[in-house]
Parts: sequence; structure tokens; C-alpha cells
Amino acid sequence: MSMNNNGTYFSWVGSQQNFVDDISVEQFNHVTLGRYGGNSRAGQYKNEDGCVLWINEKEDWEFVVLLDAHNTAESAELVVNLLESEKSNLEYILCLEKKQLMFRQLEEKMLTMFQSKEVLSACQNVTGETACLIVVRKDKYLWWFSVGDGLLYVFHPEFVALGQYQVNQRQFFEWIGKVNTFELEVPCYSVGIKELRQGINRIFLTTDGLIECPNEPYTDPKNIYNSFENVTDEAAIKNMLVNIQKNHVRDSTTIISWQTNILKKATRASN
Repeated sequence: MSMNNNGTYFSWVGSQQNFVDDISVEQFNHVTLGRYGGNSRAGQYKNEDGCVLWINEKEDWEFVVLLDAHNTAESAELVVNLLESEKSNLEYILCLEKKQLMFRQLEEKMLTMFQSKEVLSACQNVTGETACLIVVRKDKYLWWFSVGDGLLYVFHPEFVALGQYQVNQRQFFEWIGKVNTFELEVPCYSVGIKELRQGINRIFLTTDGLIECPNEPYTDPKNIYNSFENVTDEAAIKNMLVNIQKNHVRDSTTIISWQTNILKKATRASN
């Protein structure tokens, strides 16, 4: 982890430390990161997840990336290295005052990066491919750029009352790496912007190990939401990881979660 006057920066790939049979929960400013590499008794021996956390409290934004690779972690490493090499350019965009312009430029930047000849060529030299979920929160807006099947939730009482938890749709057969969505004539990805509600919003990202665990303790997002009731974020995430460990999950699970308190009023119907 590195820190300077502009914020906090952290990245990790499962090939560096795999957390097989081990649970790790760490706090980076107000963002909590939970990692569990899977259960060796269920046959797990490696971790191909990855993440990037950039937190800038002064400029009021978080930039987080969740990666879920397969075959090897090489494709996740490639994406992490790419983002870190573009850090100053991405930070410039993230700090733009006009938010509409910022989000538009962010999408354009992602497309330029992932479609560059250098990146497409590098992808051909890795073994395996990765899902990639990029999420930015600035002011009362949440932006996401998703390739593949990473999961993004927003928990707020007003959404919960209407049964709304999950933000993005999981997309199968999309990757970055040896098999590459961005090599298509038309690149395939999901992107969106969501207005957060007034009050406390919880943003929650996870790889699919959490929801595809045997006995399905967290397939229903309501169970994830309820896990945070009356406990700290660290305790909630640790409890979830302990629970899937007890249920002999094989797949690795990486969770990124934080709360943001939105003071501005949110859109409501006229009647």
C-alpha cells in the first residue's frame, strides 16, 4: 500500500499471496477488503483474483477494481499493471470538476486502454483471461464498467424496501486476456451510472465465490445486506468468509465494501 497527500493506493493479485485456507480482512481508509483463497480440502490450490483500490478523500472519490481470472492469474496481473501505468492519466480524469464530463471521459479512456494495440498484443501472450469490474464513486454518483461476471450491489433502505440490491447484470463469456472481448469488431462490456440515495449507502463488490458457495448462504443478496446489521464492516465480511469456509467453498472470494454518506437529496417521483 502507498499513501501520499492525494490518497491511498493498493493493489494485489492472488499469485502474490493466495490465502488458500486463510481469511484476510483489511481496512484501507474507509474501504474494507476481504480475501479468502478457497478451501484446499475442496481441491483449491491457487488464487486468480485481484484488486485495485485508489481512495482520494480530498477529491471525494473511490476507484476500485475487482478481477476474477481463470487458468492463471496472468490476465489479472496484466490489468493491474495496465491501470497502474495509467494512474496519473486516470487520476486527472477522476479529479475533473464537471462530473458528467468526468464519467464520459472515464469510459472513453477504458475503451482506449483495452483496445490499444499494445494491450491486445500483451493479452495474446498470457495464459487465461479475467473478468474485470471497475467501480467509481464520486459525489452522489456510482459509475461502473464491467467485463464478465463480477457482482456490484448497493444497499440502502429505500432500495431494499423495493427489493433492489444488485446494480449490474452478470455477463458470461466476456473476458480480458487470451480470449478477449475487446478483440471483437464491436467490444462487449457493460457500463452505467447510478444516483445514490440520501443517507448511508453501502457499496459492495464480490467475486462469484461468495454466491456460488455450496448450500448457497449468500445467493440471496438480502443475506449479504443483513450480514452488516449491528456489526462493524470488518466483522461482517469476516463472518461471511468464515461461513463460506465452513461450507467448503472451493472458489476464491474477494470482497470490497464501503459506506458513503450522501447529504444531497436524491431524485423522487413528482407525485
